[in-house]
Amino acid sequence: MRATMVALAVLALLFVAFGHPIGAADAAAPPAGPTTRLFNGSSLDGWRFRNVKAKPVWSVVASVTLDAKNPARLIGEGTPARAEDAIYLCGDDGRGSDLISTFAHGDCQLHVEFVVPKGSNSGIYLMGQYEVQVFDSFGKPDKDLKYGDCGGIYDTRPASTNATRPPGEWQVFEITFRAPRFDSAGKKIANARFDRVTLNGAVIQENVEVAKPTTSALGGKETATGPVLIQGDHGPVAYRNLRLEPLAPKP
Repeated sequence: MRATMVALAVLALLFVAFGHPIGAADAAAPPAGPTTRLFNGSSLDGWRFRNVKAKPVWSVVASVTLDAKNPARLIGEGTPARAEDAIYLCGDDGRGSDLISTFAHGDCQLHVEFVVPKGSNSGIYLMGQYEVQVFDSFGKPDKDLKYGDCGGIYDTRPASTNATRPPGEWQVFEITFRAPRFDSAGKKIANARFDRVTLNGAVIQENVEVAKPTTSALGGKETATGPVLIQGDHGPVAYRNLRLEPLAPKP
């Protein structure tokens, strides 16, 4: 009886500390602190498919190149020797399923490395709701950029400059993101915001508020935390070195 009472007390403390008991199905947001690698380097563990009926076009490879016979496709080869070398390839025609992380985040710094073939399209959704567009926009003049071009905050604002590299070359996003804020009654009191986004070292977005979830988001009611979503149903794309650092909320 005493052991049972102690166990119940521990569970009660965990519920108070974390908002739900261990083993709950909802994803737990990591506290502000060390950077987390979002890929384990060998499998899709830690991710789930948005469309479980889609063909399995995602694979883990050691290298990616443009298809010499079809520059709109990517060819992946080999098995990565180290987790940090792993490339997650959405191959074939890229018409598979989005990937959704099994953990949630709020305010964060997200590092993303990606490569697209000619004309391809993908995206990174913070909290599964707010998209930074991934697209082959190489060579497009700044004046012609739309929010659907690479680095655009979808439905909201285009990149301020075109910093994209040619198809087949690795590119890098650094994203500083702030989750929407809610009062004690659950009413939203501040929109989600991208404090800063850089593409290949160039600042392309600063202090951009997003009033609601963008197109093709997970949808539903906005919340204080949510998963990372990687678009995998619009075309071939490859990602590596996704690293997320939770940030302490601003006062």
